[in-house]
Amino acid sequence: MLTAFARAFKTPDLRKKLLFTLGIIVVYRLGTHIPIPGVDYKNVQECVDQASGNQGIFGLVNMFSGGALLQITVFALGIMPYITASIILQLLTVVIPRLEALKKEGQAGTAKITQYTRYLTIALAILQGTGLVATARSGALFSGCTVAGQIVPDQAIFTTIVMVITMTAGTATVMWLGELITDRGVGNGMSILMFISIAATFPSALWAIKQEGTLADGWIEFGIVMLVGFVMVGLVVFVEQAQRRIPVQYAKRMIGRRSYGGTSTYIPLKVNQAGIIPVIFASSLLYIPALIVQFSGSQAGWAVWIQKNLADPEAAPHVALYFLLIVFFAFFYVAISFNPEEVADNMKKYGGFIPGIRAGRPTAEYLSYVLNRITWPGSLYLGLISLVPTMALAGFGANQNFPFGGTSILIIVGVGLETVKQIESQLQQRNYEGFLR
Repeated sequence: MLTAFARAFKTPDLRKKLLFTLGIIVVYRLGTHIPIPGVDYKNVQECVDQASGNQGIFGLVNMFSGGALLQITVFALGIMPYITASIILQLLTVVIPRLEALKKEGQAGTAKITQYTRYLTIALAILQGTGLVATARSGALFSGCTVAGQIVPDQAIFTTIVMVITMTAGTATVMWLGELITDRGVGNGMSILMFISIAATFPSALWAIKQEGTLADGWIEFGIVMLVGFVMVGLVVFVEQAQRRIPVQYAKRMIGRRSYGGTSTYIPLKVNQAGIIPVIFASSLLYIPALIVQFSGSQAGWAVWIQKNLADPEAAPHVALYFLLIVFFAFFYVAISFNPEEVADNMKKYGGFIPGIRAGRPTAEYLSYVLNRITWPGSLYLGLISLVPTMALAGFGANQNFPFGGTSILIIVGVGLETVKQIESQLQQRNYEGFLR
């Protein structure tokens, strides 16, 4: 990885792209530290210090915003509205025929879907911004903080509207910055910003573990966490790179005096075909009951049961349900994102076939069979990786901001691998000398 970056900086146009990307990252990180109008920053900092290591149900969203959510800054919502909008549009593509037709239209259809994603992102930003402001005003954002009710001193409607508009504009700016990186920088802009948001929380979380440790001034706990992190990174890299290659042979076709086809290729089916999406779905679904209890303020039996069994990440029902939801959503997302019938039809259309398998329906059935076989280990891997923070909490008392959580490691490793691949591919294009040397 370091070699690829060193070579990239020696190439003038790639160096410009890398420096441009770094400049956008600096702007993004500055925005995560600018408080929005109407917020008492001193009280916010006091509550953040008291809530350190106990972010509760807002932990996932705060991680995706690089810690900006609990700081209530301009980029408090971060990239989360765009991620949610992208997932919703991807799911609706299967349900709504119009979106499915746009997806098949190529670049023009993709541009239209991207435009719909932007509109939905703004709508979700308004909704989430309103919810965040209401939560901050009620004091529920920092449960247990003595000055939680004084975070927003001015309760006027105008102040609330200004706060929501500011956060919505911040989300639109983050979306624009991500698209700038995609167009003029290196890698996928949204993924890079997500990577930076998560990586920005690592130093403080690691140092908090060291300070809270009791063995050898916390260095033993710090070393154990680092060792677990390296093992997890190695495991994730191994599984993320693992794939089942289905061989495909294309028959020769004569068009005029020229022959086409006769080549061999393969269909790469990844072990983790669903990526990080099942973990996000499962986490979001488990947060809904806890959110309902927190906003209702009820102390009834059902509310106490939810707080005890679903809101507590160490509770056995929470762990079991989280694991089962991840496995379910892994199969669900693979089923809607990879269509064996469509792949088989395209292969048949262009004269392709899998050796030993008849074209058409038998090919689709074979692809479905292989996909189901490799999705099982992929889903179990996702579930086990996502449970590492819970095991860490129970094992040696790490705080709830355990830095090497499954979601964060999956995103960081996935984005890192993809970015390095793009840099290496661009280096190969620029350094290719061919046969004319």
